[in-house]
Amino acid sequence: MSRSVRLVPAVVALLALTATACDGGVHGTPGGSGVRDPYFPKAGNGGYDVGHYGLALDYTPATRRLTGTAVITARATQNLSAFDLDLAGLHVDAVTVEGRKARFNRAGQELTVRPHDDLRKGETFSTTVRYSGVPHTLTDPDGSKEGWLPTADGALGLGEPVGSMAWFPSDDHPFDKASYDITLTVPEGLQAVSNGELADQSTRGGRTAFHWHVAQPMATYLATVAVGRFGLIRGTGPHGLPILTAVDPTQAKASEKVLAQLPAVIKWEETNFGPYPFSSTGAIVDRPDDSGYALETQNRPVFPGAPDTGTLVHELAHQWYGDSVTPKSWQDMWLNEGFATYAEWLWWEDHGGESCRQTFMDYYNGKDKTIWAFPPAKPSSAAHISDGPVYQRGAMVLQKIREKVGDDTFYAIIQGWAAAHRHGSASTADFTAYVQKKVPHQDFSEIWKDWLYGDGKPARP
Repeated sequence: MSRSVRLVPAVVALLALTATACDGGVHGTPGGSGVRDPYFPKAGNGGYDVGHYGLALDYTPATRRLTGTAVITARATQNLSAFDLDLAGLHVDAVTVEGRKARFNRAGQELTVRPHDDLRKGETFSTTVRYSGVPHTLTDPDGSKEGWLPTADGALGLGEPVGSMAWFPSDDHPFDKASYDITLTVPEGLQAVSNGELADQSTRGGRTAFHWHVAQPMATYLATVAVGRFGLIRGTGPHGLPILTAVDPTQAKASEKVLAQLPAVIKWEETNFGPYPFSSTGAIVDRPDDSGYALETQNRPVFPGAPDTGTLVHELAHQWYGDSVTPKSWQDMWLNEGFATYAEWLWWEDHGGESCRQTFMDYYNGKDKTIWAFPPAKPSSAAHISDGPVYQRGAMVLQKIREKVGDDTFYAIIQGWAAAHRHGSASTADFTAYVQKKVPHQDFSEIWKDWLYGDGKPARP
């Protein structure tokens, strides 16, 4: 005896859903818009980790128009129904995920992408964003300019802290590092200089394409492009390290002497900080009014006019501290600036200037009270992450450690720190734990309490 069963539509739908789940269907949720950075809460995004950026950019200085295609390869860290990218301004023409058209919408700096199919946790996926327009110059909380800066003969792309989103869509937070291929096409006769090594250059139809390859992981804020009439000078540093400098012709004579020191500075810094962490080095020297500040862009720091020796030492030291070892959040900026400032102190100590101890005392007894405005590990706001306490008082923390443990152990600490977190990200808590583990018989709590986290000027130097 048999009996047929008629299923109502709701039951059919439920069984279909169950079958999809059993067959491995993905039911994702949106990734977060922002990683809740203490100072830039909307920076970065949740739900994925970027492995590579492939950027094809075309720029015409006369119209200031940028056309871009960004191919972003990432790994989902959760089941994803949607995810965000950071992009300020510009018009998004189309988005695809894994080759299929994706829906998207814009809200402020957030570009929210909804792929055709949900993405599975652990899945590697490719997102292509086609965009165009006149990129914006952004204003930092401290009033400085970043993002896309038009110059007299081209443009300059600078990213610290969140300016990279003005010229390419990204997970724009220092915690998410990736490799890059950046191809920038400009009118023939101009150069387009970026990070890493020049992999290819070709001219067609009155336009020249420059393809730069960055093999080592790089944070978004360290990416740069410089378009202009540069003089390109190639050289060799320690161990055959390739050096490429790009110098605006108006700055060539003033820069010549200090840039000639670049190989010696790298050699000295390797002695103090360990092996150079990247596959090339160099500098970009533009005109003084183009940015107004130097920046430690990876492989090739940017300088506003000819740098002095101290600034060259500082920005190259960032290749270890800031570029290779990158802060986990913008609260950890002293791990960049305190270390690079201390590198300047060490350079002058080794080259006939004041000892680091004397420099320390000069600041401790000096008339500048602003360095005591807040502790280096706790800037008072986003507008102050690049203020004196982060630089000078950050360097004073390192001097206190050096005096406590002696030179041999101190250099073992700073070299070991650079090696332990090479091409990664680290926090202040990671650093204090590292120091304590390296010297377990010493108590550093007073240094952390008074110099790193304490308010006001410590009672004793």
